[in-house]
Amino acid sequence: MKWLKYIVVGLFFCSYLSSVEAQEAQMQTYCNPINLDYTYMIYNSDRNISYRSGADPAVVKFRGEYYLFVTRSLGYWHSSDLSNWDFIKPEKWYFQGSNAPAAHNYKDSVLYVTGDPSGSMSILYTDNPKKGDWKATPSILNNLQDPDFFMDDDGKAYMFWGSSNLYPIYGIELDKNQRFNPIGKRVELFNLDEAHHGWERFGENHTSKMEGYIEGPWLTKHNGKYYMQYAAPGTEFNVYGDGVYIADKPLGPYKYMPNNPIFYKPGGYINGAGHGSTVVGPGGQYWHFASMAVSVNVNWERRLCAFPAWFDKDGLMYSNTAFGDYPHYAPSLPSKQGAFTGWMLLSYKKPVTASSEVDTFRASHVTDENVKSFWLANKNDDQQWIKIDLQQNSNVYAIQINYHDYQSNLYGRPDNMYHRYILEGSLDDKTWFKLVDRKNSFRDVPNDYVALEAPQKARYIRYNNIHVPTANLAISGLRVFGRGEGKLPVNVRNFKVNRQTDKRDAMVTWDKAKDAQGYNIKWGIAPDKLYNSWLIYGENHLDLKSLNDDQIYYFSIEAFNENGISKSLKPSKAE
Repeated sequence: MKWLKYIVVGLFFCSYLSSVEAQEAQMQTYCNPINLDYTYMIYNSDRNISYRSGADPAVVKFRGEYYLFVTRSLGYWHSSDLSNWDFIKPEKWYFQGSNAPAAHNYKDSVLYVTGDPSGSMSILYTDNPKKGDWKATPSILNNLQDPDFFMDDDGKAYMFWGSSNLYPIYGIELDKNQRFNPIGKRVELFNLDEAHHGWERFGENHTSKMEGYIEGPWLTKHNGKYYMQYAAPGTEFNVYGDGVYIADKPLGPYKYMPNNPIFYKPGGYINGAGHGSTVVGPGGQYWHFASMAVSVNVNWERRLCAFPAWFDKDGLMYSNTAFGDYPHYAPSLPSKQGAFTGWMLLSYKKPVTASSEVDTFRASHVTDENVKSFWLANKNDDQQWIKIDLQQNSNVYAIQINYHDYQSNLYGRPDNMYHRYILEGSLDDKTWFKLVDRKNSFRDVPNDYVALEAPQKARYIRYNNIHVPTANLAISGLRVFGRGEGKLPVNVRNFKVNRQTDKRDAMVTWDKAKDAQGYNIKWGIAPDKLYNSWLIYGENHLDLKSLNDDQIYYFSIEAFNENGISKSLKPSKAE
């Protein structure tokens, strides 16, 4: 009866695949950080430190589908919708140890990728990236950090590069008919101007006196204009973001955009939106993929994020990162791509109990909205659980589990990596019902985000561990999203913005609003251009050091809690 065993196993596996496919078909929302099976890195110092990381993303559209190239990932990812990604291990790959690969689609016939293995420049190309039979040109350029390869509509090719706290972003034209040899001399495009651009200053919250880094150029052409994106001031900081210069030609001259930084997420659970790439997604919507900082095991421990991008009537590139680590509508959803769902955080600072704790790695860390803190269980077996009391009946729409790598001792891309767990809900802490069932999952989901098929009313949420691929069970965030049944916070009062003697700085203050979890501060160069935001929990002040010193700004603020968002104040001018 051995044949019967094989049929049963086959039916089970097909059933599992069908359930996964059904879930992916229903995936109409997403939540940063993006849930990829990130590669494990090695930090070489006195000891090898294991950590997952995904950074410096280059996303390119090729023949109607998308490819994602990431620093040192032993391959790349593929997607048909910018939401569901599968890893490709190519037949030939030259960038195993490469930082910041870049990609460019030329007339939907050849996909090019550049990188800097061993300090020299290679250009790979293929017409079949799913197979990954990459071919390489001879190395003809050297010492190019963070390269960006660009081919214009007229067939001319260019290379841009730069990663330094001293040297600028450079560009040079290449001869695509002569093995991409340089034509003419390199051109200095621009450098940081920290004396005038507050957001380019180094350090957490821009408070360091050290020189900032300019990195990661990426060129986007839109309506005949060239938008050169660049990252500053350092990948490990909460204020890591991307700015833009604009030009009429690929090699400039370039002009600084007054609404910089364009992609910027300094507050909330996980921070950063720098060193990214911009791609045209489904329905013609632009999307920016970038790096976010974890920076616990080492500074270079990072994750990826995605934000929608637009160009306004004045030709300014801009984005919206407000509530940027809350659920938003997926890129593939018509007419809603990137819009905020309005699902609020139900779990913030709510009481937590767990099966076990180790030292100072308390269970309460899963609800403190800090990616750098985490709960550590004393074992990683199926007897471990953690429970949140939402303190009121709430409508639960989605849950995100962010695992942490505590002494994982994993390197590269080990086989058979998967997470298994069950999430349950309860109204009375006695009778439990399933919300998410991953007991038979074979997926590696370090930042698992699950939107429920239908909202479920619950007061208690319990995570039951079954299997993690790491030596320890550690979770930095068990984040529950939905709608509470209470009142909105009252509107913010006594909102003041005082620009300092150094015009790059402003002290922002307000009275605490009743029943508020936190506040979303918005600012921009005009009342209808409040493109930047900073989400703050608990506090009623912000020492903002992100401004351009020669620019007039307008500010607004709104309060929020698990029940929703208050009315935004009318923008006020700050000169």
